[in-house]
Amino acid sequence: MSDTNEKDTPADTSAETSKHFIRQMIEDDLASGKHSTVVTRFPPEPNGYLHIGHAKAICLDFGMALEYGGRCHLRFDDTNPVKEDIEYVESIQNDIRWLGFDWGEHKFYCSDYFQQLYDYAAQLIEKDLAYVCDLDVEAFGECRGVPNKPGKDSPNRNRPVAESLDLFTRMKAGEFEDGSYVVRAKIDMASPNLHLRDPAIYRIKHATHHHTGDDWCIYPMYDFAHCLSDSIEGITHSLCTLEFEVHRPLYDWILDNLDVPKPQPRQTEFSRLNLSYTVMSKRKLLQLVTEGHVAGWDDPRMPTLAGLRRRGVPPEAIRNLCEQVGITKYKGLNDIGLLENEVRSALNPIAPRFMGVLDPLKVVITNYPDGDEETFEAVNNPENEADGTRAVPFSRELWIDRADFMEEPPRKFFRLGPGREVRLRAACYITCTDVVKDNDGTITELHCTYDPESRGGSTPDGRRVKGTIHWVSAKHAVMAEVRLYDRLFSVESPDGDKEHHFLELINPDSLDVRSCPVEPAVAELAPGSHFQFERIGYFITDSKEHGPDKPVFNRTVPLRDSWAKKAKKS
Repeated sequence: MSDTNEKDTPADTSAETSKHFIRQMIEDDLASGKHSTVVTRFPPEPNGYLHIGHAKAICLDFGMALEYGGRCHLRFDDTNPVKEDIEYVESIQNDIRWLGFDWGEHKFYCSDYFQQLYDYAAQLIEKDLAYVCDLDVEAFGECRGVPNKPGKDSPNRNRPVAESLDLFTRMKAGEFEDGSYVVRAKIDMASPNLHLRDPAIYRIKHATHHHTGDDWCIYPMYDFAHCLSDSIEGITHSLCTLEFEVHRPLYDWILDNLDVPKPQPRQTEFSRLNLSYTVMSKRKLLQLVTEGHVAGWDDPRMPTLAGLRRRGVPPEAIRNLCEQVGITKYKGLNDIGLLENEVRSALNPIAPRFMGVLDPLKVVITNYPDGDEETFEAVNNPENEADGTRAVPFSRELWIDRADFMEEPPRKFFRLGPGREVRLRAACYITCTDVVKDNDGTITELHCTYDPESRGGSTPDGRRVKGTIHWVSAKHAVMAEVRLYDRLFSVESPDGDKEHHFLELINPDSLDVRSCPVEPAVAELAPGSHFQFERIGYFITDSKEHGPDKPVFNRTVPLRDSWAKKAKKS
């Protein structure tokens, strides 16, 4: 089996791209003979769904292995059975494949190495570099101290090696309750790096593990298991985001003090992908889901890959964004508009065009024979002639968008108004002759005439109109549920707002659900189909709920960045 899925592999992993510092490091290691094969890994914890921040790591880990003819492992760092679930394991695999990568036969679990990790911990105890400690959580924290003051030694720090080994064996045998003992590495309680102040490397958890069942009741801590799993798998380049930089001295200490193969995995950090108007914390995303602020992990407003997929974001847009923002050591906040622009670029050449009306206003063509109907040929995609045309039904009564009419239009308003003539997309010219209102003065209907000689959008006399609007035949319209998704938060950096809880910053207009008339052809699309509503935006038929009896469309992005306009006005 191949190491990567070549069919869906993005071209930018092997095309002419910027030589960032990780590319240069890998090339130097290959040139010096330090490594003959590049082996990377993507090591998610199966305690939540992947989000777009993970996408940058996925693209880098799999991309570097592919680019230099190596392999990338998928390894689940599953050291905490209380928070992990097979649902997350399956979703992670689905997301990576959707993004365009495959691990082939190189799928592993940290839990596959539990016996080896146990043996490594015992080896540290035998070297008097680890000990069993019985401090409770509160006392543990007090002894650990703060960065600018040394910590205090545990009363158990000088416990005899034989006694610690005996306790560790009994921990494994299940003799003790959760929290009664931990194994701690014996490093430096005066270190300014808190991760080196005798960190816990093993704890007791009587919990069923999704992969190993009830085989174990003690589990390694993430930091201990992570670097050793890299070593066991022969990882050459351990790439991770900047928040793990402070963990690197601990990783190095563990590997330096155990009998592990050389050369050791080299950890290198890079800046994570942060997008404006969203949060990336797994804890916060879980809170959004569990408290019902969104409709699940795949809610199209979520930054999860499942949510972005359901919203209609194509995987190549995410890959291109990751390449565009680059690999650096600098923390930053990337404008979500960059992703939206990549989405438009990816969908414009492939999305067929249809017409739908989000805020309908009825138009009656008074000189069109009552009961008559006909069809007009509309271009499916002006970016691709091979997509051909479709027949769009036309009748006496139409729906147009309310925003395309003004009773007193300003000079630069080129759409419909009293006495004004506009072109109906792919159909004919119409002129507004009368405006019908209800008792409250709300416009309920427009009366118009059409020019029979303008069928197809042009006239024998060659006159031209400046405005072209979309429309739907009322007689043939299909009513669809249209979900207009917007940014989940109303401020650019919800994590950076110190005055408000992040839940207070949720955008109340992040979801607008409407029942809208659409042309019948769009309702026939299969679930998960991309398309463009002309003059409105890019949409996708919902992958879960869309069907011919209940069309459901999710807006992916508008045609233009409406938030940029808001910012400019303000």
